[in-house]
Amino acid sequence: MNLRKNLTAMAGAGALSATLAAGLLIPNLAAAGGLVKSAVNDWTGGAVMCEIVHQILENEMGYKVKRIVMPSGPGRDEGIRSGDLDYGCELWPSYSTTKEKFVKEYGGDGSILKVSDDGIIGVSSYYVPRYLVEGDGALAPDLKTWENMNQYASLFKTLETGDKGRLLGCPTAAWQCEDTKRLEMLGLNYAAVELGSEAAHWAEMQAAYKRKEPFIAYAWEPHWIHAALDLVKVELPAHSDEKWPATGWAEDITYNYANPDFAEKNPEVIELLTNFTLTNEMQAPLILSIDVDGNDMSDVVSDWLKNNEAVWRAWLPKG
Repeated sequence: MNLRKNLTAMAGAGALSATLAAGLLIPNLAAAGGLVKSAVNDWTGGAVMCEIVHQILENEMGYKVKRIVMPSGPGRDEGIRSGDLDYGCELWPSYSTTKEKFVKEYGGDGSILKVSDDGIIGVSSYYVPRYLVEGDGALAPDLKTWENMNQYASLFKTLETGDKGRLLGCPTAAWQCEDTKRLEMLGLNYAAVELGSEAAHWAEMQAAYKRKEPFIAYAWEPHWIHAALDLVKVELPAHSDEKWPATGWAEDITYNYANPDFAEKNPEVIELLTNFTLTNEMQAPLILSIDVDGNDMSDVVSDWLKNNEAVWRAWLPKG
């Protein structure tokens, strides 16, 4: 089962997303009826983090959780800031274009509360298969950094991209990777292609890898794709906020976040979000079980909670 099917099922066939998009606010009933509204990420790792929190809130703390599936980006952040959404999980700061406006730790006005780091450390870049750059018959042995990409652009040409190399970029523009701008600013003779979903992105990489074809693609760590495929990072220029997007991504110390008014009225939820933490190594098998083995996200999380009670009980509010 892919991420889209998992999230659609958990969100009631997308009705909540449609409601939010239409501007119809869901009342804040957390204090009276135990209703909380969570932003659910549109990638598996981020979604499974929040599903762990959701099931603890529902099964141990008596809350009802509205799971609102939204693409990462300004729309989600505006929803948190305005109170249409109460909290979210695993925000990757290098993908946020609003943190300087809304998050105090980045110089913003504090209208989005950075609750706590969640333990996941993210790395993003462009990657190629190892068979392309190493070993006998490697077609691009000098493809180590972005400075060598034009030397091998012809290897990646397709009918779709003409005389430019094809870069399999971020799956969706909502993630704000700025692949096209990066290529232009760095003078790289490539065209970025978006496939529209995470599932399609990984499927194309796996198919090309199976055929031993050249490809260069966006990816991130932690992710099961690095266990399935032997990939090598193409080094991009060191991250710089001032030069972005003509740079690589920063290392992402990801964090949980919330609406400040919600946080003030619901300290027990914030205490759970503050205490909740997973390592990359703990998250990876959950992603693998969902994306590769095809298991339902809700079932995967339920099983994890049953088998790791000592871990998550330490996250519960003490009051």
